[in-house]
Amino acid sequence: METLQFILIILIFLFSALAMFFRKIPALIALPIMAFLIPLVSGVGLNNTLQLVIGQGAIKLHNAYTVVLFGSMLSVLLQKTRVAHQLIKYGAELAGDNPWTISLLMLLLITLLFTSLSGLGAIIMVATIVLPILSAIGLSPVTIVGIFLIGLSMGGILNVSNWAVYIDVMNLNVHQIRQFALPMFFLTFLMAMSYITIQLYRDGQNVPFKKILRNGLIFVMLLVGILVFFSAAPQNWIVPVNQLVNFTGLVFKYALAVFLIVAFLFSLKFATRKKHSSSEEIYWTAYLSPLLPLLLILIFGMNFIAAFVCGLIFCYLSTYRRGHLNTFVGAILEGGSVVMPAVVLMLGIGMLLNAIMGPGGNFKDSWPVLELLRPFMAQIVPGNGLTYVVLFGLAAPLALYRGPLNIWGMGYGLAAVFLASGMNPAAVMGLLMALGQVQGISDPTNTHNVWLGNEMQVDVQKILWNTLPYSWAVAFLGLSIAAIMFY
Repeated sequence: METLQFILIILIFLFSALAMFFRKIPALIALPIMAFLIPLVSGVGLNNTLQLVIGQGAIKLHNAYTVVLFGSMLSVLLQKTRVAHQLIKYGAELAGDNPWTISLLMLLLITLLFTSLSGLGAIIMVATIVLPILSAIGLSPVTIVGIFLIGLSMGGILNVSNWAVYIDVMNLNVHQIRQFALPMFFLTFLMAMSYITIQLYRDGQNVPFKKILRNGLIFVMLLVGILVFFSAAPQNWIVPVNQLVNFTGLVFKYALAVFLIVAFLFSLKFATRKKHSSSEEIYWTAYLSPLLPLLLILIFGMNFIAAFVCGLIFCYLSTYRRGHLNTFVGAILEGGSVVMPAVVLMLGIGMLLNAIMGPGGNFKDSWPVLELLRPFMAQIVPGNGLTYVVLFGLAAPLALYRGPLNIWGMGYGLAAVFLASGMNPAAVMGLLMALGQVQGISDPTNTHNVWLGNEMQVDVQKILWNTLPYSWAVAFLGLSIAAIMFY
C-alpha cells in the first residue's frame, strides 16, 4: 500500500511539473492541484486536505504577499510621477557603451546586499533600484531577471543567517561551513560572469571580449583576495577590522538619520511651494524614494511594510503638484491590480508547502506525506563521492516545483533522513547548498521569481529555461567540491 502511495505521489509531482515546464498548465492552476492530490493519496483525508492544506495554505504566505502589495504601490507611484523614468534615463547615461561592466557592478551590488538582507520585501526594495538601471542599458527582461536572481543566490551563500540550520540541525561549526561556502561562492561568481557575457551577446549588445577578459580577471583577483583574507586571516586581525566597521557604521547611521530628516523637510517645503503648480519638475529629494525603504530596513531595522509606507509618503510629498492626490490613490489601486497574478500564485505555493510539510511547516512534525516519503528516500543515501555527485547532480531538477530536494519543500526533511542514515553532516550541507542554487535561481515557485517575472512581464517558465543550464552546472561543480572535501 505504501509503495503504491509513493508511486502515486511521484507521478502527480512529475505530471504537474512537466505540465508546467512545457507550459501546458499554468502554475497558478497546477500548484493547487498538486497540493490537493498529494495529501489525498497519502491518506490525509478529504476534510483535513481542505481545511489544513487548501484553507490554511492559502494564507500561509500572507506576510509575503502583503509586502508585495505595498512594494507594488511604491513601484507604480514611482512610474506615475516619472521618477522611475528619470532614473532609467540617468542609468542609460551612466552605462554609456559598457553594459557588461554595469551589469557586473549591479550583480555585485545585489550580492553584497543579500549577504545580510533576506525576504521578499528586501528583494522588492533592491529591485526597485536595480531593474530600471539594467533596463536602461538595453538588456532583455529575461536577462535582467536572471542577473538579479543569480546575485540574490550568490549573496545567500554567504548570508550567515542561512547557516543557522547547518549549525543547529547538523552540528557543524562555522569553519566547516565557510570552507565549503567560499569555493561555492567563487564558482557561482564565475558562472555569473559567463551568464552576463553570453546573455549580452544574445541580446545583441556590443560585447568587448578583450575588455571583459581584463576586467573579469581584475574582479576575480579582488574576489579571491577577499575570500582568502576571510578564510585564512588570524582572528586577531579580523576582530579590529570588525570593530572599525561597527564604529564607522554607527557614525554613518546617525549621519544618515540627519540627512533623511533634512531631505524630508526640503520635501515639505517643495510640496508647499508647488501646491498650486502643474509643473512636472522632479525635485532632487524624489530620487531618494526608491532608496528610502531599503535604508530604513537595512540601517534602522524598520518593519518592511512600515518602510514602504514611509517611501510612499516621501515620494508623494517630494513630487507634489496640483491634483497629485488622485495620482497617489491611483497608484495604490493600480499597484494592487498589477501584482495580483503574483499574489494568486503565492496562494498556490502556500497550499503546496502545507501539502508537503504539513500545517506546522516543520519537517520534525508527524505528517502523512513526510512519513510516507522518508523510508523510500533513505534508500538512496550514496556510499562514495562519485555516486554522491552523479546521483544528486542528475537529480538536481527535483529541487524545482517544491520537489523532494527543494529546501523549502522536502529538502530539510530528507536532510534529516540522510543524517539518520549515517551520511556525513558536512556532505548533507554541501548537497543542500549546491542544489540550493538550482532552487534559488530557477525555481518558478519561488515568491521572488514570481514577483520579478511579474514586474518585468516575463513568464516564470521562461526564466526557468533561461537559467537552468547555469544553475544546474554550478550544482554539479558544487557537489564535486563537496565530494572531494567530505568523502
